[in-house]
Amino acid sequence: MPEILSLDELRKRYLNSSGGEMFDEEFRKVAELVFGDGDSRQAPYCGLPTLLKAPYRPDAAPNFTDMDIALFGIPMDLGVTNRSGARFGPRAVRNVDRVGPYNHVLRAVPTANARVADVGDVPFKSRFDLAASHQDIEQFVHRLIRAGVVPLGVGGDHSVSLPILRAIGRQRPVGMIHIDAHCDTGGSFEGCKFHHGGPFRQAVLDGVLDPRRTIQIGIRGNSEYLWEFSYASGMTVIHAEEVADLGARGVIAKAREIAGSAPTYVSFDVDSLDPAFAPGTGTPEVGGLTSAQALGILRGLSGLNIVGGDVVEIAPQYDPTSNTAQIAAQVLFELLCLAAEAIKVRAS
Repeated sequence: MPEILSLDELRKRYLNSSGGEMFDEEFRKVAELVFGDGDSRQAPYCGLPTLLKAPYRPDAAPNFTDMDIALFGIPMDLGVTNRSGARFGPRAVRNVDRVGPYNHVLRAVPTANARVADVGDVPFKSRFDLAASHQDIEQFVHRLIRAGVVPLGVGGDHSVSLPILRAIGRQRPVGMIHIDAHCDTGGSFEGCKFHHGGPFRQAVLDGVLDPRRTIQIGIRGNSEYLWEFSYASGMTVIHAEEVADLGARGVIAKAREIAGSAPTYVSFDVDSLDPAFAPGTGTPEVGGLTSAQALGILRGLSGLNIVGGDVVEIAPQYDPTSNTAQIAAQVLFELLCLAAEAIKVRAS
């Protein structure tokens, strides 16, 4: 940390310095990454809104060249079982300002280690057909994977994780760190197995998700009996009440143990948070995580072999404060930090 100076020393050093001029070596390195030359940055409220202010490259498909990480929207909520509206999640997250570019806990500027772009939204052939929409998502993400690009999606309801995992896990099943109020391992309801309450059961049965390398964090509510598959398949389940008992460090240690060094996906449902923090979601459950707990857990995953992720179930119309979208954007930034660090580790 910078040395403590007297008033005269402070005046001498800072009276005529610019906002981008730092004297501490560590802070100066960060400022150089953020500002470049000078102290000018685009005002956060100017220009077209994109995910995390990343360059907007919807024309990058189908080859997705010259990028390492793709941020993309999935405006589809045909799989919801309660309140609809998560189709508006990507737009709400794009409208959030002032997230990043520096993570003070991880001391990271992810865009310094990876080429990042907002590649737009998944193009859907039909706004009415859930199964066809899943096919569109899988094909879109498969093109990213084929190009060597790490996908980070913003949904949409949680059913979108299934086609993403199908694309990522084609060659070998991946592990998963899943932060949610619900295990989402339910079976078929009313003739449909693609709803947002069952993507991870189907992913295991499809052979693209390794249940023994899957941990589900923040689980609670009145649907515990629906999640039998999580236990039967060998998933590790940490209920919201246990998070308080274990503490963030205990949860992180368990997640790292389960994930190991093999490829791992991170899926974050905003209903993992207590509705006091994120009311804008389809199936709110009281007694959830705080935003600080969730961010702490995510930051504790740094260095793992993260190969993709999502933040889902943002339904902005239920939250006049826009707090839910703000939290979702911050979570997306944390996922970006994890993915950029994983790329750096894999390259070393």
